Amino acid sequence: MLIIFSSSSQPSDNLPSFQKWDYVIKKMGHAIGYGLLAMSYFHFFKYDPKKYRLAWFLAVAFAATDEFHQSFVTSRHASAFDVLIFDNLGAAFALLLYFIYWRKNEKKIYPT
Repeated sequence: MLIIFSSSSQPSDNLPSFQKWDYVIKKMGHAIGYGLLAMSYFHFFKYDPKKYRLAWFLAVAFAATDEFHQSFVTSRHASAFDVLIFDNLGAAFALLLYFIYWRKNEKKIYPT
């Protein structure tokens, strides 16, 4: 959360430019960052399957508050698109990958 907050506190002039890949790399950074945040929340909840939605919700809620915070940074703006698409889907995809991994390995751990 500190890394996300400090990154969004930087004016756009201080951010690196990746030339023609800039948009793709930065949006993938959103998805990966919020995917890791959702997994961190899920780890905090001790991987309780009943807490998937809560971990996702907390990651997306932090994304929304961080975008609001970013609206106060010089040369930056808040983007609901980032929250609804990249942050949301990054968090959901990370949790989905974990769920698929867990289901696949559950059979090895607990054979029926």
